[in-house]
Amino acid sequence: MNEQEIKNIVTNQRKYFYTGATLDVDARLQALKKLRASILKHEDMINEALKRDLGKSGFESYMCEIGLVLSEINYMLKHVRSFAKEKTVPTPLAQFHSRSYKKPSPYGTVLIMSPWNYPFLLTLSPLVDAIAAGNTAVLKPSAYSPCTSKIVDSMIKECFDEKYICVVTGGRAENTCLLREHFDYIFFTGSQSVGKEVMKHASCRLTPVTLELGGKSPCIVDKSANLRLAAKRIVFGKFLNCGQTCVAPDYIYCDRTIKDRLVKEIKKQIQRQFGKQPLERPDYGKIINEKHFDRITGLIDPQKVTWGGKSDRGALKIEPTVIDNVTFGDRVMQEEIFGPLMPILTFDSLDEAIRNIQSMAHPLALYIFSNDRHAVKKVTSRCGFGGGCVNDTIIHLATCEMGFGGFGESGMGAYHGKEGFRTFTHEKSIVDKKTWLDLPMRYQPYRKINGRLIKMFLK
Repeated sequence: MNEQEIKNIVTNQRKYFYTGATLDVDARLQALKKLRASILKHEDMINEALKRDLGKSGFESYMCEIGLVLSEINYMLKHVRSFAKEKTVPTPLAQFHSRSYKKPSPYGTVLIMSPWNYPFLLTLSPLVDAIAAGNTAVLKPSAYSPCTSKIVDSMIKECFDEKYICVVTGGRAENTCLLREHFDYIFFTGSQSVGKEVMKHASCRLTPVTLELGGKSPCIVDKSANLRLAAKRIVFGKFLNCGQTCVAPDYIYCDRTIKDRLVKEIKKQIQRQFGKQPLERPDYGKIINEKHFDRITGLIDPQKVTWGGKSDRGALKIEPTVIDNVTFGDRVMQEEIFGPLMPILTFDSLDEAIRNIQSMAHPLALYIFSNDRHAVKKVTSRCGFGGGCVNDTIIHLATCEMGFGGFGESGMGAYHGKEGFRTFTHEKSIVDKKTWLDLPMRYQPYRKINGRLIKMFLK
């Protein structure tokens, strides 16, 4: 798609938004129901696309992508009418007699840029929130997941006119063209480096943004933890989607006294969940492309591998790999791994662990395995992170009742459920002043009695 075609799409969407067609809540509900029906109709095709792009099984595709989008739609269908209502708030005595209220209003025409690692979920979940809030939207899925992009494009064309919702496919050229256009809001999920470019372009028009980025999310395990259960849940979260998850535990940070026992349990769990030959399992996914395959394998220090380490470049598969005796100076700790490598680091005290985490960039997620409530409170209070779990991994993002997002280096803004509606909504503060009474004290010429009245009203 060329620059002029993209410009026409944005112009037509803005014209359509200005007609007020998206403001009606019933129209929003109908759009969400159309999208839900299309997902259910094309579920097998979505599964096949995710299998081709990332090697995902049908079970994992539904659990981590399709099912979560359907859950978001159902939540919005249930709540959007109440979210969209004006909300009356108290009026100061000085403004008697008036009604003060907050009016949720859509931003207008929004751009949603999504990544390749969960290409269906991270394209359609924010779209659900944008539709619920009453916006028009342009979707830009990643060029690295072409099969999923194709089915998403087909579904959107089947459901909606492009003046309402449209998909723009392509790569960097299309991204650049889109970012030059005037959008009323930009929602981006991806890497920190691209997030900086998005924010730079948005700043030219002072366009508000949500940035869902990533980072090196720590997984703390203290000496009070249930090590068997911790290993089971850590292995699930770390190697889900071959580690290509923005909230995957990036590294394990454990008490030195329990490290050997924890590593032993992790090895057992890898075998139980993936077998002795993970590369041969049909349900074990693959790395998205050769570029990322080479980057990930380049992070492996063979001298420190205590489990796994094998790979198949032709199939783009890398075994679940445990790397022991890692330090913060090792190469694998210099960037977000985004792959099936599990570095193990140790601490001698929880205070030491907290200091080290505080000294690093704010991660998108933090996990702590502990049965010591004081330790849990200490870590969750003093460490900065987007969200996380106590005695589990990943699952905090699978709810519509809490917002999901990062801060600082891991992003800004949040979505899911009510937070998603708010993200794509500007809340107008309005005072409706009645005309039958007009107190004279605010008008010139000012008098002493007016001053006393002002002080009384504004106490």
